[in-house]
Amino acid sequence: MPRVKGGTVTRQRRKRVLKLAKGYYGAKHALFKTAKQQVIKSGQYAYRDRRQKKRDFRKLWIARINAAARMNDLSYSRLMHGLKLAGIEVNRKMLSELAISDEKAFAQLASKAKDALK
Repeated sequence: MPRVKGGTVTRQRRKRVLKLAKGYYGAKHALFKTAKQQVIKSGQYAYRDRRQKKRDFRKLWIARINAAARMNDLSYSRLMHGLKLAGIEVNRKMLSELAISDEKAFAQLASKAKDALK
């Protein structure tokens, strides 16, 4: 019985892994064994970081809102509570954009929040 040579199948599998590993540093983009390990690890990082990205952006928005709120003599938590009491529903992403690009509009929101807190 002749030996089994998985020629085309094996080559296709290895080419697929090496294509995914394109651009990796050192042996990780050239040698199949290390490339395979790195492709698996990269997939784990990508999966984890798709979730982490949402947390990171929320943290960034909150830091920006807090900085702008303190320029208007409010803390972040008091601003958010005041906006809620005033019935103003603006998400953190939009608030952070306002804080950066339109300080007057943010100041108006902050004053409404202050009024609602009284």
